[in-house]
Amino acid sequence: MRNLLRPVPLAAMTILACLCANASRADPKTQTFGRWSVTIDEISTGQDVLKTCAASTAFVDPQGGPGTLTLSISNSDVLPPNGYPAVMLTVDNKNLPKGDGIAATFNDVNNKVPAKFRESGGAGSHRQWMMDNNPKTSLALLRTMRNAPTLDVVFGKEPVASIAMDGFTKAYRSLGASCGFPTRDVTP
Repeated sequence: MRNLLRPVPLAAMTILACLCANASRADPKTQTFGRWSVTIDEISTGQDVLKTCAASTAFVDPQGGPGTLTLSISNSDVLPPNGYPAVMLTVDNKNLPKGDGIAATFNDVNNKVPAKFRESGGAGSHRQWMMDNNPKTSLALLRTMRNAPTLDVVFGKEPVASIAMDGFTKAYRSLGASCGFPTRDVTP
Protein backbone atom coordinates (compact mmCIF):
# COMPACT_ATOMS: atom_id res chain seq x y z
CA MET A 1 0.00 0.00 0.00
CA ARG A 2 1.37 3.39 -0.99
CA ASN A 3 1.48 6.27 1.41
CA LEU A 4 -0.43 9.08 -0.35
CA LEU A 5 0.23 11.66 2.34
CA ARG A 6 3.05 14.05 1.62
CA PRO A 7 5.01 15.70 4.38
CA VAL A 8 4.19 19.37 4.89
CA PRO A 9 7.27 21.57 4.67
CA LEU A 10 8.33 23.07 7.99
CA ALA A 11 8.03 26.62 6.59
CA ALA A 12 4.37 26.02 5.64
CA MET A 13 3.63 24.59 9.09
CA THR A 14 5.23 27.64 10.71
CA ILE A 15 3.13 30.03 8.60
CA LEU A 16 -0.07 28.13 9.44
CA ALA A 17 0.79 28.11 13.12
CA CYS A 18 1.43 31.87 13.06
CA LEU A 19 -1.86 32.58 11.26
CA CYS A 20 -3.81 30.44 13.72
CA ALA A 21 -1.96 31.87 16.72
CA ASN A 22 -2.57 35.43 15.55
CA ALA A 23 -6.26 34.91 14.78
CA SER A 24 -8.53 36.29 17.43
CA ARG A 25 -12.24 36.27 17.80
CA ALA A 26 -14.15 39.09 19.40
CA ASP A 27 -17.37 38.48 21.30
CA PRO A 28 -20.34 38.84 18.94
CA LYS A 29 -22.10 42.20 19.15
CA THR A 30 -25.89 42.20 19.22
CA GLN A 31 -28.32 45.08 18.89
CA THR A 32 -32.11 45.08 18.85
CA PHE A 33 -34.25 47.27 16.61
CA GLY A 34 -37.98 46.76 17.19
CA ARG A 35 -38.61 43.06 16.50
CA TRP A 36 -35.26 42.58 14.70
CA SER A 37 -31.92 41.58 16.24
CA VAL A 38 -28.60 42.20 14.51
CA THR A 39 -25.52 40.16 15.39
CA ILE A 40 -22.02 40.99 14.16
CA ASP A 41 -19.38 38.29 14.52
CA GLU A 42 -15.71 39.22 13.89
CA ILE A 43 -12.56 37.17 13.46
CA SER A 44 -9.24 38.97 13.07
CA THR A 45 -6.49 37.06 11.27
CA GLY A 46 -3.90 39.72 12.03
CA GLN A 47 -4.11 40.88 8.41
CA ASP A 48 -7.89 41.06 7.87
CA VAL A 49 -11.02 41.33 9.94
CA LEU A 50 -13.67 38.94 8.68
CA LYS A 51 -17.21 39.91 9.66
CA THR A 52 -20.45 37.99 9.42
CA CYS A 53 -23.51 40.17 9.84
CA ALA A 54 -26.98 38.72 10.43
CA ALA A 55 -30.38 40.27 11.11
CA SER A 56 -33.21 38.07 12.36
CA THR A 57 -36.79 38.30 13.49
CA ALA A 58 -38.88 35.59 15.10
CA PHE A 59 -42.42 34.58 14.22
CA VAL A 60 -45.03 31.92 14.90
CA ASP A 61 -46.50 30.01 11.96
CA PRO A 62 -50.26 29.33 11.54
CA GLN A 63 -49.93 25.99 13.36
CA GLY A 64 -48.16 27.63 16.33
CA GLY A 65 -44.63 26.52 15.36
CA PRO A 66 -41.70 28.88 15.99
CA GLY A 67 -39.65 30.30 13.14
CA THR A 68 -37.12 32.93 12.13
CA LEU A 69 -36.52 35.07 9.07
CA THR A 70 -32.81 35.85 8.75
CA LEU A 71 -30.68 38.00 6.47
CA SER A 72 -26.99 37.11 6.46
CA ILE A 73 -23.93 38.55 4.71
CA SER A 74 -20.17 38.64 5.18
CA ASN A 75 -17.74 41.41 4.32
CA SER A 76 -15.99 38.82 2.11
CA ASP A 77 -19.19 38.17 0.06
CA VAL A 78 -20.25 39.98 -3.06
CA LEU A 79 -21.84 43.10 -1.55
CA PRO A 80 -24.74 45.30 -2.66
CA PRO A 81 -25.62 46.39 -5.27
CA ASN A 82 -24.09 43.31 -6.95
CA GLY A 83 -25.39 40.88 -4.33
CA TYR A 84 -27.63 41.18 -1.28
CA PRO A 85 -27.80 39.35 2.04
CA ALA A 86 -28.90 35.73 1.90
CA VAL A 87 -32.53 35.31 2.98
CA MET A 88 -33.29 32.24 5.10
CA LEU A 89 -36.45 30.95 6.71
CA THR A 90 -36.29 28.44 9.54
CA VAL A 91 -39.56 27.06 10.85
CA ASP A 92 -40.90 24.02 12.70
CA ASN A 93 -43.41 22.93 10.04
CA LYS A 94 -43.11 19.53 8.37
CA ASN A 95 -45.97 20.37 5.96
CA LEU A 96 -43.98 22.91 3.96
CA PRO A 97 -42.61 21.84 0.56
CA LYS A 98 -39.23 20.12 0.31
CA GLY A 99 -36.52 20.28 -2.34
CA ASP A 100 -35.33 22.95 -4.76
CA GLY A 101 -37.19 25.57 -6.79
CA ILE A 102 -39.97 26.07 -4.24
CA ALA A 103 -42.20 28.92 -5.39
CA ALA A 104 -42.65 31.48 -2.62
CA THR A 105 -44.53 34.74 -2.41
CA PHE A 106 -43.97 37.64 -0.03
CA ASN A 107 -47.05 39.85 0.22
CA ASP A 108 -47.85 43.09 1.92
CA VAL A 109 -50.81 45.38 1.30
CA ASN A 110 -49.18 46.98 -1.78
CA ASN A 111 -46.66 44.49 -3.15
CA LYS A 112 -46.31 40.86 -4.11
CA VAL A 113 -42.74 39.60 -4.55
CA PRO A 114 -42.30 36.11 -6.07
CA ALA A 115 -39.13 34.19 -5.19
CA LYS A 116 -37.66 30.70 -5.33
CA PHE A 117 -36.38 28.82 -2.30
CA ARG A 118 -34.49 25.60 -1.73
CA GLU A 119 -34.50 23.46 1.34
CA SER A 120 -31.12 23.76 3.01
CA GLY A 121 -31.26 21.44 5.98
CA GLY A 122 -32.82 20.82 9.30
CA ALA A 123 -33.91 17.88 11.39
CA GLY A 124 -37.42 16.57 11.95
CA SER A 125 -39.94 19.36 11.77
CA HIS A 126 -37.24 22.02 12.32
CA ARG A 127 -36.29 22.87 8.73
CA GLN A 128 -34.51 25.65 6.87
CA TRP A 129 -34.94 27.16 3.40
CA MET A 130 -32.70 29.59 1.55
CA MET A 131 -33.88 32.00 -1.12
CA ASP A 132 -32.16 31.85 -4.51
CA ASN A 133 -30.05 34.99 -4.31
CA ASN A 134 -31.00 36.84 -7.48
CA PRO A 135 -30.04 40.52 -6.95
CA LYS A 136 -33.21 41.87 -8.64
CA THR A 137 -35.54 39.66 -6.56
CA SER A 138 -33.56 40.30 -3.36
CA LEU A 139 -33.72 44.08 -3.87
CA ALA A 140 -37.50 43.95 -4.52
CA LEU A 141 -38.02 41.86 -1.37
CA LEU A 142 -35.83 44.08 0.82
CA ARG A 143 -37.67 47.20 -0.39
CA THR A 144 -40.99 45.53 0.37
CA MET A 145 -39.73 44.59 3.84
CA ARG A 146 -38.77 48.23 4.43
CA ASN A 147 -42.29 49.48 3.61
CA ALA A 148 -44.44 46.70 5.06
CA PRO A 149 -45.75 46.65 8.61
CA THR A 150 -46.28 42.90 8.15
CA LEU A 151 -45.16 40.50 5.44
CA ASP A 152 -47.18 37.39 4.58
CA VAL A 153 -45.04 34.49 3.34
CA VAL A 154 -46.45 31.60 1.32
CA PHE A 155 -44.62 28.53 -0.09
CA GLY A 156 -46.65 27.27 -3.04
CA LYS A 157 -50.14 27.47 -1.54
CA GLU A 158 -49.04 26.72 2.01
CA PRO A 159 -48.94 29.77 4.34
CA VAL A 160 -45.64 30.02 6.21
CA ALA A 161 -46.30 33.02 8.45
CA SER A 162 -47.27 36.64 8.83
CA ILE A 163 -44.03 38.34 9.92
CA ALA A 164 -43.83 41.75 11.61
CA MET A 165 -41.28 44.12 10.03
CA ASP A 166 -41.05 46.60 12.94
CA GLY A 167 -37.39 47.67 13.16
CA PHE A 168 -36.32 46.25 9.78
CA THR A 169 -35.04 49.56 8.35
CA LYS A 170 -32.69 50.23 11.28
CA ALA A 171 -31.56 46.59 11.32
CA TYR A 172 -30.72 46.67 7.60
CA ARG A 173 -28.80 49.93 7.98
CA SER A 174 -26.85 48.33 10.84
CA LEU A 175 -25.93 45.38 8.56
CA GLY A 176 -24.60 47.81 5.97
CA ALA A 177 -22.64 49.89 8.45
CA SER A 178 -21.13 46.80 10.08
CA CYS A 179 -20.28 44.78 6.96
CA GLY A 180 -19.32 47.75 4.77
CA PHE A 181 -21.97 48.14 2.10
CA PRO A 182 -24.30 51.00 1.10
CA THR A 183 -27.97 50.66 2.04
CA ARG A 184 -29.47 53.63 0.17
CA ASP A 185 -31.00 51.44 -2.55
CA VAL A 186 -33.08 49.67 0.12
CA THR A 187 -33.36 52.18 2.98
CA PRO A 188 -32.89 55.72 1.62
